[in-house]
Amino acid sequence: MTIKAALFDMDGTIVDSQIDWLGLREEIAIPWDGRPILAQLAEVNEATRARGLAALHRVEAHGAETGELIDGAMELFGLLRESDVPCALVTNNSRDSAQKVLTRHGLRFDVVLTRDDGAVKPAPDLFLEALRRLDVEAHEALVVGDAHLDLIGAEAAGIPNTILIGTPDWMRVHIPPDMEYTSVETLREAMGHIRELLA
Repeated sequence: MTIKAALFDMDGTIVDSQIDWLGLREEIAIPWDGRPILAQLAEVNEATRARGLAALHRVEAHGAETGELIDGAMELFGLLRESDVPCALVTNNSRDSAQKVLTRHGLRFDVVLTRDDGAVKPAPDLFLEALRRLDVEAHEALVVGDAHLDLIGAEAAGIPNTILIGTPDWMRVHIPPDMEYTSVETLREAMGHIRELLA
């Protein structure tokens, strides 16, 4: 099957934002339980929530201003453009941070969706909206991410093709054992698999 759209995560997938997510949780004093920080902050007291949101915005802004493209990103986007495959950015980051990243690195996506546009991953909402805007069926799409949240969200949206890149063990333990995906260490390795899907 030839894919007709590629949906990308941002932090840790195409941009190395140098955000220490475990360290951020320690700073906020919330445990790592596999859920996104925003979901956890919704359950804490008002003071902790305010402190947590401020810390989250701080590290995201710093990552957007200083992060660097991960090796192979531009080549992969070039491959997809040459193959006429539209691309969407689907991130749990804010629209402001995502736009800064796109502007700094000269990246263009056909669709950009952030947490300001709907429920964050692992909810399927942003993936489903990307498919709708690209006018592509779920089985025709590919998700490229680095976290269990990307895989779980893609699965919930009915997208059968997911590539996870360099997923750390502390995220990997939260991947349901029955979920199928392709695991690679680098974007360049992912490119090899994507070439096969495009063939």
